[in-house]
Amino acid sequence: MKTLEELNLPESLRYTVEHVWARMDGDEAVIGISDFAQDQLGEIAFVDLPEVGARFDANGEFGTVESLKSVNQLFMPVSGEVAAVNEELESTPTLVNVSPYDQGWMIRIRPDDVSAVAALWDAAAYRKHLGA
Repeated sequence: MKTLEELNLPESLRYTVEHVWARMDGDEAVIGISDFAQDQLGEIAFVDLPEVGARFDANGEFGTVESLKSVNQLFMPVSGEVAAVNEELESTPTLVNVSPYDQGWMIRIRPDDVSAVAALWDAAAYRKHLGA
């Protein structure tokens, strides 16, 4: 387990209480789980993600991530429609462990309200939530 100081929490991302991150890329939001979440879960064995075109409300469950320790729900940071799913995670779920913000992204959505992404916690607020 990493200490809070060792966690990689990029300033360019927004975060939720459920340890999900989001970043705008054009008119889409890229979504995944934080370095803290993957570190707590341990080695990721399976990721269950929605189909392209599925719609979710903010805080709605959009999938699960399974590690050797547990199965955890994934909660949508903002409402929107799934535009893309990271197919690489089907065969290589450990990408979430080695690269949670790059190769380990989970879904891309078209948010109903782009400003909702900006309203999520910044890295400082997320660190404070984690106790740093």
